[in-house]
Amino acid sequence: ALNPSMDSWDQAPAASALEADLTTALAAEIYPHTPSPDAVITTGGTEANQLALLLARERHGPVQTICGANAHHSIARAAWLLGLPTPITLPTPHGTLDPTALTNALTEHPRPHLVIATAGTTDTGAIDPLDTIADLCATHGAELHIDAAYGGPLLLSPTHRTLLHGLHRAHSVTLDLHKLGWQPASAGLLAVPNHHHLTPLHHHAPYLNAGDDTEAGLPDLLGRSLRTTRRPDALKIAVTLHALGRDGLADLIDRTITTAHHLADLITTTPGLDLYQRPTISTVLFRPTGATDHTVATIRRTLLNRGHAVLGRTHTAGHLWFKATLLNPHTTPHDLRTLLDLVTHATTELLTPTTHPTESDTPR
Repeated sequence: ALNPSMDSWDQAPAASALEADLTTALAAEIYPHTPSPDAVITTGGTEANQLALLLARERHGPVQTICGANAHHSIARAAWLLGLPTPITLPTPHGTLDPTALTNALTEHPRPHLVIATAGTTDTGAIDPLDTIADLCATHGAELHIDAAYGGPLLLSPTHRTLLHGLHRAHSVTLDLHKLGWQPASAGLLAVPNHHHLTPLHHHAPYLNAGDDTEAGLPDLLGRSLRTTRRPDALKIAVTLHALGRDGLADLIDRTITTAHHLADLITTTPGLDLYQRPTISTVLFRPTGATDHTVATIRRTLLNRGHAVLGRTHTAGHLWFKATLLNPHTTPHDLRTLLDLVTHATTELLTPTTHPTESDTPR
């Protein structure tokens, strides 16, 4: 009861029923217009992306993945692990996948294609033009996987769900609720529009899913993951959804995004700081005006080593930037002001020349 394993029903009867209800409900959020969507729980976005490529390979053979330079690194690693061709990576100078470049790639390279779009990039939180990309995939007979590990929970917010228009047109979608779902890791999910799409994961081990047990009606759980022993990670997600509900989670999401915009406003009004662009979700990039990349990196490490602030870093638009990915809905304006004050103080400290006493200044 206290340590169930999700590889057979007899080890986790209650947890199995809960996971089935949860995955069905979350899949229906992503695919509201299909009769039998489904999802599997994963360790996170990396495993979910790997499963998406695996399922595409099992349907079509050695698919050629096409993604933007903004795609998560797990896409290239999954292609390598699965023996697929090296992904065709398209430049994303404006942070999102360019439809013209994608059209050219789909035309020039032989099928089958699996296009990877991103809803919430790691570097900037940008969202690719999902509906346009889905149109191109339909025109060229390509499949579409959307990595919505970061941005997927926006579906729960009436205010921001329009940012994900076209998500339901993907052949698979990655979600990771340890970001905007506020879950402890692991809390990933791969959703598909039809439960039959998960058939390649089915596996038989007589001690776990004997044929007569399955015929007698016991749920077959071994095909719900590439793992055997696994924790009931659905439980914590279900508890959160039950406690907060759609409205409660939407409120947290909206507050977090509002906080990100407030930080962007503060940056634009703080002398000596440059904002990269307005946040799409909750990632805010900024840097000291005129600073070198070395200075930015040094300031970041200084704040980290002193225990003052933990800022991410990303390189885009030819420069290194501080990356503040805001995920705490309880962050206050005072917290944000303090962060910027710490950055500006560390910048001044680093760039102010140190004066050394000359011989004439030395007391005799």
